[in-house]
Amino acid sequence: MTQPKKQLMHLVMGGRVTDPMTMEFENLSEIDMVGVFPDYASALDAWRGAAQRTVDDAAMKYVIVHLHKLLDPGAHGQ
Repeated sequence: MTQPKKQLMHLVMGGRVTDPMTMEFENLSEIDMVGVFPDYASALDAWRGAAQRTVDDAAMKYVIVHLHKLLDPGAHGQ
């Protein structure tokens, strides 16, 4: 019997940044919380979709946060 795939939660979020070279968001109350995803592949798909919708706005930035690494710093995987 194969073991179930380990859940590696990822958060996709974004918003307007003060400088496109930084991760400092202008207004934290306006952060777009795209969602929490069970693996990196689905988070990457969501990130691509969100980033594509705002591609013409250089001040908009979307990121993938590896929640599983924050919840369990010793965890391995993407």
